[in-house]
Amino acid sequence: MNETVYKYVRDSETVITELMIPSYANFGGKIHGGTLLSLMDKVAYVCGSKHAGEYCVTASIDTVDFLHPVDVGDLVSLMASINYVGKSSMVIGIRVTSQNVKTQQEIHTNTSYFTMVAKDENNKLSQVPGLILETPQEVRRFAEAIIRKQLKHSFKQEILKVKNEVDIQKALDLLVNERCRVELK
Repeated sequence: MNETVYKYVRDSETVITELMIPSYANFGGKIHGGTLLSLMDKVAYVCGSKHAGEYCVTASIDTVDFLHPVDVGDLVSLMASINYVGKSSMVIGIRVTSQNVKTQQEIHTNTSYFTMVAKDENNKLSQVPGLILETPQEVRRFAEAIIRKQLKHSFKQEILKVKNEVDIQKALDLLVNERCRVELK
Protein backbone atom coordinates (compact mmCIF):
# COMPACT_ATOMS: atom_id res chain seq x y z
CA MET A 1 0.00 0.00 0.00
CA ASN A 2 1.21 3.53 -0.80
CA GLU A 3 2.74 5.26 2.25
CA THR A 4 0.87 8.49 1.49
CA VAL A 5 -2.57 6.92 1.97
CA TYR A 6 -4.37 8.04 5.11
CA LYS A 7 -7.90 7.32 6.29
CA TYR A 8 -10.16 8.88 8.87
CA VAL A 9 -11.06 6.99 12.05
CA ARG A 10 -14.74 7.45 11.15
CA ASP A 11 -14.26 5.59 7.86
CA SER A 12 -13.86 2.24 9.61
CA GLU A 13 -15.92 2.69 12.78
CA THR A 14 -18.13 -0.38 13.17
CA VAL A 15 -21.09 -1.28 15.34
CA ILE A 16 -22.50 -4.79 15.59
CA THR A 17 -25.63 -5.46 17.64
CA GLU A 18 -26.80 -8.96 18.45
CA LEU A 19 -29.60 -10.45 20.51
CA MET A 20 -28.32 -12.72 23.30
CA ILE A 21 -30.15 -16.03 22.94
CA PRO A 22 -30.42 -18.95 25.40
CA SER A 23 -27.83 -21.06 23.56
CA TYR A 24 -25.23 -18.38 24.43
CA ALA A 25 -25.75 -18.85 28.18
CA ASN A 26 -23.30 -20.50 30.56
CA PHE A 27 -24.19 -22.75 33.50
CA GLY A 28 -24.86 -19.68 35.63
CA GLY A 29 -27.54 -18.44 33.24
CA LYS A 30 -25.51 -15.47 32.01
CA ILE A 31 -23.97 -15.01 28.56
CA HIS A 32 -20.76 -17.01 28.22
CA GLY A 33 -17.60 -14.87 28.13
CA GLY A 34 -16.38 -16.84 25.13
CA THR A 35 -19.44 -15.75 23.16
CA LEU A 36 -18.62 -12.13 23.90
CA LEU A 37 -14.97 -12.67 22.96
CA SER A 38 -16.02 -14.18 19.65
CA LEU A 39 -18.24 -11.19 18.90
CA MET A 40 -15.42 -8.81 19.89
CA ASP A 41 -13.06 -10.62 17.53
CA LYS A 42 -15.64 -10.32 14.77
CA VAL A 43 -16.12 -6.56 15.20
CA ALA A 44 -12.33 -6.06 15.41
CA TYR A 45 -11.93 -7.95 12.13
CA VAL A 46 -14.59 -5.86 10.38
CA CYS A 47 -13.17 -2.56 11.65
CA GLY A 48 -9.57 -3.51 10.82
CA SER A 49 -10.43 -4.86 7.38
CA LYS A 50 -12.40 -1.73 6.52
CA HIS A 51 -9.36 0.38 7.39
CA ALA A 52 -6.72 -1.86 5.81
CA GLY A 53 -8.66 -2.90 2.74
CA GLU A 54 -7.18 -6.34 3.36
CA TYR A 55 -7.90 -9.53 5.26
CA CYS A 56 -6.91 -9.11 8.93
CA VAL A 57 -5.99 -11.53 11.68
CA THR A 58 -5.90 -11.11 15.44
CA ALA A 59 -2.34 -10.72 16.73
CA SER A 60 -3.11 -10.03 20.39
CA ILE A 61 -5.76 -8.95 22.83
CA ASP A 62 -4.84 -6.51 25.57
CA THR A 63 -7.03 -7.16 28.57
CA VAL A 64 -10.67 -8.04 28.41
CA ASP A 65 -12.38 -6.68 31.47
CA PHE A 66 -15.78 -8.21 32.20
CA LEU A 67 -17.39 -5.34 34.07
CA HIS A 68 -20.97 -6.58 34.25
CA PRO A 69 -22.76 -9.83 33.36
CA VAL A 70 -24.97 -9.98 30.27
CA ASP A 71 -28.42 -11.56 30.43
CA VAL A 72 -30.23 -13.72 27.91
CA GLY A 73 -32.58 -11.43 25.98
CA ASP A 74 -30.29 -8.41 26.14
CA LEU A 75 -29.16 -6.61 23.02
CA VAL A 76 -25.37 -6.46 22.97
CA SER A 77 -23.74 -3.70 20.94
CA LEU A 78 -20.04 -3.75 20.13
CA MET A 79 -18.54 -0.44 19.00
CA ALA A 80 -15.11 -0.60 17.40
CA SER A 81 -12.74 2.04 16.11
CA ILE A 82 -9.13 2.23 15.04
CA ASN A 83 -7.11 3.74 17.88
CA TYR A 84 -3.59 3.30 16.48
CA VAL A 85 -1.83 2.13 13.34
CA GLY A 86 1.69 0.82 12.89
CA LYS A 87 3.14 -0.43 9.64
CA SER A 88 0.91 -3.50 9.26
CA SER A 89 -0.83 -3.52 12.63
CA MET A 90 -3.81 -1.67 14.03
CA VAL A 91 -5.06 -1.35 17.59
CA ILE A 92 -8.83 -1.47 17.66
CA GLY A 93 -10.64 -0.23 20.73
CA ILE A 94 -13.87 -2.05 21.50
CA ARG A 95 -16.63 -0.97 23.85
CA VAL A 96 -19.41 -3.43 24.60
CA THR A 97 -22.77 -2.48 26.07
CA SER A 98 -25.84 -4.53 26.88
CA GLN A 99 -29.35 -3.17 26.76
CA ASN A 100 -32.38 -4.62 28.47
CA VAL A 101 -35.10 -4.31 25.83
CA LYS A 102 -37.90 -3.99 28.41
CA THR A 103 -36.37 -1.33 30.66
CA GLN A 104 -34.10 0.26 28.01
CA GLN A 105 -31.33 0.27 30.63
CA GLU A 106 -27.93 0.20 28.93
CA ILE A 107 -24.83 -1.01 30.78
CA HIS A 108 -21.16 -0.88 29.78
CA THR A 109 -20.07 -4.51 30.06
CA ASN A 110 -16.65 -4.81 28.43
CA THR A 111 -13.73 -2.85 27.06
CA SER A 112 -10.84 -4.33 25.17
CA TYR A 113 -8.07 -3.56 22.70
CA PHE A 114 -7.42 -5.97 19.83
CA THR A 115 -4.27 -5.76 17.75
CA MET A 116 -5.03 -6.84 14.20
CA VAL A 117 -2.53 -7.25 11.38
CA ALA A 118 -3.29 -6.93 7.68
CA LYS A 119 -2.38 -9.76 5.31
CA ASP A 120 -2.23 -9.68 1.52
CA GLU A 121 -3.38 -12.38 -0.89
CA ASN A 122 -0.06 -14.22 -0.34
CA ASN A 123 -0.54 -14.21 3.44
CA LYS A 124 2.27 -11.66 3.82
CA LEU A 125 2.03 -8.63 6.09
CA SER A 126 0.50 -5.70 4.28
CA GLN A 127 1.07 -2.03 5.06
CA VAL A 128 -2.04 -0.29 6.36
CA PRO A 129 -3.07 3.30 5.67
CA GLY A 130 -2.06 5.97 8.14
CA LEU A 131 -4.69 7.47 10.42
CA ILE A 132 -6.14 10.96 10.29
CA LEU A 133 -6.99 12.13 13.81
CA GLU A 134 -9.78 14.73 13.88
CA THR A 135 -10.78 15.01 17.54
CA PRO A 136 -9.01 15.35 20.88
CA GLN A 137 -10.48 11.94 21.80
CA GLU A 138 -8.85 10.34 18.72
CA VAL A 139 -5.51 11.94 19.61
CA ARG A 140 -5.84 10.71 23.20
CA ARG A 141 -6.67 7.17 22.07
CA PHE A 142 -3.67 7.08 19.70
CA ALA A 143 -1.36 8.32 22.48
CA GLU A 144 -2.82 5.82 24.97
CA ALA A 145 -2.17 3.00 22.49
CA ILE A 146 1.47 4.06 22.21
CA ILE A 147 1.79 4.02 26.00
CA ARG A 148 0.06 0.61 26.25
CA LYS A 149 2.49 -0.69 23.60
CA GLN A 150 5.48 0.61 25.59
CA LEU A 151 4.13 -0.84 28.85
CA LYS A 152 3.46 -4.19 27.18
CA HIS A 153 7.07 -4.28 25.95
CA SER A 154 8.37 -3.42 29.45
CA PHE A 155 6.12 -6.07 30.98
CA LYS A 156 7.42 -8.73 28.58
CA GLN A 157 11.01 -7.77 29.44
CA GLU A 158 10.30 -8.05 33.18
CA ILE A 159 8.65 -11.45 32.78
CA LEU A 160 11.65 -12.66 30.76
CA LYS A 161 13.92 -11.57 33.61
CA VAL A 162 11.84 -13.57 36.08
CA LYS A 163 11.94 -16.63 33.82
CA ASN A 164 15.66 -16.39 33.05
CA GLU A 165 17.05 -15.09 36.34
CA VAL A 166 15.14 -17.08 38.93
CA ASP A 167 16.27 -16.20 42.43
CA ILE A 168 14.54 -18.87 44.48
CA GLN A 169 14.75 -16.85 47.71
CA LYS A 170 13.08 -13.81 46.10
CA ALA A 171 10.43 -16.09 44.66
CA LEU A 172 9.81 -17.68 48.07
CA ASP A 173 9.60 -14.22 49.66
CA LEU A 174 6.85 -13.29 47.18
CA LEU A 175 4.87 -16.35 48.20
CA VAL A 176 4.84 -15.70 51.96
CA ASN A 177 1.24 -14.39 52.20
CA GLU A 178 -0.16 -16.26 49.22
CA ARG A 179 -2.49 -19.26 49.22
CA CYS A 180 0.07 -21.88 48.30
CA ARG A 181 2.24 -24.39 50.05
CA VAL A 182 5.80 -24.99 48.86
CA GLU A 183 7.17 -28.52 49.05
CA LEU A 184 10.50 -28.28 47.23
CA LYS A 185 12.32 -31.54 46.54
